Amino acid sequence: MVLALTHRSFAGRNNERLEFLGDAILNFVAGEALFDRFPLAREGQLSRLRARLVKGETLAVLARGFDLGDYLRLGSGELKSGGFRRESILADALEALIGAIYLDAGMDMARERVLAWLTGEFEGLTLVDTNKDPKTRLQEFLQSRGCELPRYEVVDIQGEPHCRVFFVECEITLLNEKSRGQGVSRRIAEQVAAAAALIALGVENGND
Repeated sequence: MVLALTHRSFAGRNNERLEFLGDAILNFVAGEALFDRFPLAREGQLSRLRARLVKGETLAVLARGFDLGDYLRLGSGELKSGGFRRESILADALEALIGAIYLDAGMDMARERVLAWLTGEFEGLTLVDTNKDPKTRLQEFLQSRGCELPRYEVVDIQGEPHCRVFFVECEITLLNEKSRGQGVSRRIAEQVAAAAALIALGVENGND
């Protein structure tokens, strides 16, 4: 596991091979889950959804959610330049961690971890306009009707620093009740809450 957290700037024996393995596992698990979740989706739609799930920005947000950067082994140059905050380094380290979990505990455990980390992202996915996230779709829907923009509030944070879960409420004037979401980062929890609001409004349904 230490090797998964070792950047190439720190040592010749680093996490690049584990990153390669973890990337393959991540793409497979995400693709498998999307295949099951969207039985009527076309190949192109599934590919776009998977690209959203496994892109560097998404992985970096997940990594920041449990402070992965604090545990990275970086060379002095990367430390000075803030490499522990860099999106590409965090995303690569998360992929390497997936590879290490696979080697240490097998495919079932690797799949379980990947799906747990991506739970919030899966909840925000829809086949309707796959290029826009739920917060953007909700904002555009409300703006098109001259309504106030949604208000998001973090109502609770649970768990240890390395595995926090954020709970968010989304309030909009068109609904009597606030929609709720949770995830390993505030951003993911807000996306889940926005997706729930779109469903409650009848704009989308959970099977889209």
